[in-house]
Amino acid sequence: MSKKETKKVENTSPKNVDFVFSKDNYMWLFIGIGLVILGFVLMSGTEDILDFRKITLAPIVVLGGFATVTYAILKKPRD
Repeated sequence: MSKKETKKVENTSPKNVDFVFSKDNYMWLFIGIGLVILGFVLMSGTEDILDFRKITLAPIVVLGGFATVTYAILKKPRD
């Protein structure tokens, strides 16, 4: 006869979960992602390829979104 091995299961409750980012970081991250999406929406379309909106405004909005996402990643959470 063989003995059945019993494994002890540790209690892994989500009460003490530490996140890398704080609430402010996630807020800035989602704002930045929204700006990037808005910039690409402004860039879309087939009419008048040399329009101010497509060649100037949309890239500025996209770069602003990337800068906001970078800020959200590098921002230290409050203690």
